[in-house]
Formats: sequence, structure tokens, C-alpha cells
Amino acid sequence: MFSKIKLLTRRQFIKTSVLFAASTTLSVKAPYVFAKSSQPTLRVLGTHVTLQEEIRLRAREELGINIEFTPGGSAEVLQKATSNPESFDLYEQWSDSINVLWSSNAIQPIEVERLTYWNEINNLTKTGKITEDAKVGAGDAPHKLLFVQNDQTLGSTKTNKISFLPYVHNTDSFGYDTRHIERGMAYKTESWGWLFDEKYKGKVALVNAPTIGIFDAALAAQAKGMMTFNDIGNMSREEIDQLFSILIELKQNGHFSGLWNSVPESIAFFTSGRAVIGSMFSPGISALNGQNIPAVYAAPKEGYRAWHGVMCLSSKTEGHVKDAAYKYMNWWLSGWPGAFIARQGYYISNPQRSKPLLTEDEWNYWYAGKSTNSPLKNTQGKIAIHPGDMRNGGSYENRFSNVAVWNTVMDTYEYSLPRWHEFILS
Repeated sequence: MFSKIKLLTRRQFIKTSVLFAASTTLSVKAPYVFAKSSQPTLRVLGTHVTLQEEIRLRAREELGINIEFTPGGSAEVLQKATSNPESFDLYEQWSDSINVLWSSNAIQPIEVERLTYWNEINNLTKTGKITEDAKVGAGDAPHKLLFVQNDQTLGSTKTNKISFLPYVHNTDSFGYDTRHIERGMAYKTESWGWLFDEKYKGKVALVNAPTIGIFDAALAAQAKGMMTFNDIGNMSREEIDQLFSILIELKQNGHFSGLWNSVPESIAFFTSGRAVIGSMFSPGISALNGQNIPAVYAAPKEGYRAWHGVMCLSSKTEGHVKDAAYKYMNWWLSGWPGAFIARQGYYISNPQRSKPLLTEDEWNYWYAGKSTNSPLKNTQGKIAIHPGDMRNGGSYENRFSNVAVWNTVMDTYEYSLPRWHEFILS
């Protein structure tokens, strides 16, 4: 048995992506370019999460190829990739983009036999469970989208071709400032319902991204007892209407201090005092801690909203550039990149290869769920973790055993977009 995804058509996606892009205003930076005519040039399109200059420079040095990074907002880069696969060679984003990319023929299958570290990739992506007792989580768990089936659909039955390279991933929740909110207990008292608590009225920030913010809101509404969902990973129209009625009423009553569009903006919400609780990504929490702001990344008792990074091969990439793309994909799982992104709170699909490049304290804090005996620096070189600190939510296995829902493009995706815009404008 394997699960097949319900695919959006190219026309449907292009039609709705204009609305989607309008709802997110993540900044776009000019691509980083390094070129020598004697070397192949690899064009990588994606978000700022992984398209970081330090990563590009390291890859260029170790692989001996030119690499262009073009980072942008999630909606924008997905629209560009889907409508113009000639514009990139590799695409980096999240697994909820796969059905759109695949149905629009923007990407081609990746050959497992060309992946050096395939056998080291853990079961989170291959089977959906990091441990035997783990919850798979609602929505588009990555293993449901990974393998290219004989009929060219995507499913969980293993084949020798995949739709994406599994690499960076994490569990997301919300952050809160312990100067204003008493620290809770992981998996016991910390709750998504805090986002809708009257106590924090006017100091709550949400992420302005329809396919992410809607799940933060849904988890909060359900945890607060405002409504329930038959399948939170695939909400009905009636459920979406009820959820947005709740959101709009809260917004009109001044509950939210605003919606943020980028990690730097989410940080600014907290540093300025505009928010004391809100949707956050791990690098934002790390940056706040590096500024001595005691922000905690919650381990909600209801479970996390999880995401999985995907690295995809353009359907138009071929020849020596395709060879360079495989070199780059293999490099991402070779150790150094996994150690680098661990310092901003992200995981890699074959962590044992990165372990020797992390100090014992770094491994203990980021992966093992143990306290650190020494101060730890983030990717900006600032001390973000102090001696005695323990990562909230515990170990890698523990965090990914408690997934409530994965970032997902629901069957009602198109219906939810105008409701999201109505919420923003209300």
C-alpha cells in the first residue's frame, strides 16, 4: 500500500499563487554570484533558511563549482519554480511544495543510486517514524511524498527514484518571553492555546504565511477549546470558515500585535516589546537568546507543527550541470552542512555524519536533549546557549515523536487563501 497525493494542476497553482504571494512579503535579496567560465555554474533557488552565504562559500570551495544562490519568500520562489523550471537547477524549500512542483512538471526524479549517503538517511523521511512509537502526524508527512511510483505518482512505497533529497528539517511551535510569561513545562503545561489567551491580548504575533499560519491558528483554537477538527491536516470548508471567524473576531478585538513576514521581523517584534508570544522559527529564538532576551521555544503538549526541507532537481537540468547538482546534493549530507545548521536549531537527515564536527556539548544540547556544560554559539558566532541550558522539548527523537501536523497544502488550499486575506484586511 502507498498513499497518493492529490495534486494541484499547474493552472490552479499559477492562478492562486498570485494571491499566495501577495499574502507574504518576505524580502528578496539579490542572488549571490560567483562565476568562472572554466567551471559549471549551479543555480540554486530557495529561501533564506538554507541559502546562506557561508554555506555557498563553503560548498564552492569544497566542490570547485560556481554556485548562484537566489533566495526569496516561500510563495514567490515556488511560483517562479513552477512557472519557469528553466530558471533554476536545484530548488530548496519545504515538503508541502512537492505536490505543486511535481504536478507542474517543474522537477524531475532523483536517482537514489547517485546519492552517496542514501543508506545513512534515517527513517523519519523513509517511513514517517523516527522511532517505533512516534506519532506520524497529520497532513503531508514527507514519506507520503518521497518515492516516485511506477505510474509517476508520489507515494510511500519504496522505489529507486525520489522526488526530493531529504536533508534539513525541524519541529516548529511558538516562542514566548519569560520576562513576561512564566516558563511552562515541556509537553505538560506549554500549549498552543496560549496564543489565544486573553492574558496576552495585544502582544501576540502570527506568521503571515497561509500554509503555515493557518495551522498555528488551528492548533491554538483547538487547544483553547474553541473548535475541533475532523482532520487538522486537511480541514473542510466549514472548518476553515469557523476558524477564520475566530481569527477575525480576535483581530478586530485587538488580540494580535501584528503578523510578521520574515525571521528578522519576528525578532524585531520581541526586541521592541511589540510581542511577548507568537509564531517563531528556530533561528529567531536563537537570535533573541544571542541578544540576552530569554525567549523559549515551546514544546506544546498538543504536539509540534513540523516541516521537512526538500532539495529538488529541475526538470530542465541536464549534462554537466546535472552532475554538479548531484555533487551539491551529496555535499549537503557530507557532515559540515549538518553541523552548521544544527547551531541554528535545525536537524539533518543523517546526523551521525555531522556528529564528529560538533563538540560534545553541541551534540548533547542540539540532538541528545542534555544540558550543556559550556556556552554555545549560533551561526552568527554569538553565544545563544548558556551553561546549564537544556533544549526545550528534549532530544531529536523525542521532538519528532510528538508531531501534531506537518506543513501541508490542503485540498481546501485555494478556498483558504481568500479567507486568509480577509483576516489580514479585517
